[in-house]
Amino acid sequence: MHAFFRTRTALWLALPVGALLSLAFAPFDLWPLAWLCPAYLFLMWHNACPRRAAQAGFIFTAGTYLAGTYWLYHSIHEIGHAPFLLTLLVMCALVTIMAAYSACIGYALTRWFGVGAAPDDSGAAVRSDARDPPIFAAAASPRQGWLPGLHFMLLLPAAWTVLEWFRGWFLSGFPWLALGYTHIDTALAGFAPVGGVYSMSFLIALCAGALAAAWRGGTGIRLVALGTIASVWLAGLALTKQTWTQPLGGTVSVAIVQGAVPQEMKWSPEMRDATIDLYRDLTRPSLGADIIVWPEAALPALAHDLIDVLSEQWTQASDKGSALVLGQLRYDSDSRSYYNAVLALDEEPQWYAKRRLVPFSEFFPVPEWVRGWLRGMDLPYSGFQAGGRDQRALDAGGQKLAASICYEDSYGSDQLSMLEEATLLVNVTNDAWFGDSTAAYQHLQISRTRALEAGRMLLRAANDGISAIIAADGRIVASLPRFVPGVLSGNVQPRTGLTPYARGGNWPIVSLCMAILLTGLYRGRRQSLKSAGLTSE
Repeated sequence: MHAFFRTRTALWLALPVGALLSLAFAPFDLWPLAWLCPAYLFLMWHNACPRRAAQAGFIFTAGTYLAGTYWLYHSIHEIGHAPFLLTLLVMCALVTIMAAYSACIGYALTRWFGVGAAPDDSGAAVRSDARDPPIFAAAASPRQGWLPGLHFMLLLPAAWTVLEWFRGWFLSGFPWLALGYTHIDTALAGFAPVGGVYSMSFLIALCAGALAAAWRGGTGIRLVALGTIASVWLAGLALTKQTWTQPLGGTVSVAIVQGAVPQEMKWSPEMRDATIDLYRDLTRPSLGADIIVWPEAALPALAHDLIDVLSEQWTQASDKGSALVLGQLRYDSDSRSYYNAVLALDEEPQWYAKRRLVPFSEFFPVPEWVRGWLRGMDLPYSGFQAGGRDQRALDAGGQKLAASICYEDSYGSDQLSMLEEATLLVNVTNDAWFGDSTAAYQHLQISRTRALEAGRMLLRAANDGISAIIAADGRIVASLPRFVPGVLSGNVQPRTGLTPYARGGNWPIVSLCMAILLTGLYRGRRQSLKSAGLTSE
């Protein structure tokens, strides 16, 4: 059966296997696939030549992102009215970039880290660029001992984790579909406040590697692999019982307003007054709640064009003892810049400007002469300016709110600078761009992970859902159905203190994985020199 992974069939099966990985994420939550699918790729990589490893990595990840981000078609073509061919071009470009990262990792692991083809039992060296090295020859060699197991359970998980971290920030980053999100409802969620989502990704990949090692190893390796999986899960279970932050004061009443305005109608001039009336009418019965939250760009106009409306809402909220927090587009006349922002109306107005902008929607990373052609989204104010990195938490309802807008809450480390003072998290978003797809559920899963990492409750206001109150342990306390206007009311507990992740961010797990990779690189280099007869052990 081991020889199967050397066949052309196995190579092309990497595409549907990669696509199956997308089912491990919300709303399907088939989390065992987060072990089985990477295990398949690890078996494809082990003892492969660099070229084949690159092909396997590319095909596998292409399958994952084709299936996992199909909803981009709706936002770009159906909502944005971009030409069909341009839509395919943008989607294929994203998939190609994500897949190319995995191809590079596969190539590097087999070329320089000792994961690829190695000397066979007779001692004859197999060239690292050979197209058809003997499958598992080195792994079966008595001289190799436990090395293949270490590759599966340390080197490959470390490489996977560094890859996720790298693609989450390089060229503005796209941290969607990180493996750790799949286990938010399992015992491994206990590691989120300790090391963040990438620590979860490492441990899930470790479990996948353990499965691969058990599949192709002897009795000893199988026992170690199964013991490793059991240890990881028992540790995670113990950590889920640990409380990292402390309650601060009494509970706070909140109301989250979901307008459910269809994206196709949102920016229509005829809908402007109707949208304002909708939010006014939905909010009126909830006046008196400590904090009222509206979603991203709730009112379809710039803030300075809505001074009368916002002043009226502020006065009504203030008279009832409420603070109003809303997503609102803003124009800064001094810098002549547009911002996608959050406005907090309490004792005084405060602004938070979105720091992570969406390429080809809120800004266009292309030459000026093609920007008019590429503006596929129907926002009337294209070309937003990113907010500063040193923004503070917002004051509202006697609390400090760490704000995020739309998909920037997928950048977990970005919110850490606000957690010293923040008592609650708030995310305003508009997932109507993606229709009735899996995108909103994936995004909610990401928001839940942010609450768990920070040890703070999170208020999530989404234009058409999924609006939710999320507990500090990532549980959904309450939510509204999608595509239905409504108000979600409840009480939340402010919290203080810092989780280990809030103190260290991603660097502890990234540094550990880098150390593993450097050790593997050193070991792979010595193995290559020994094979060439230039050194001995």
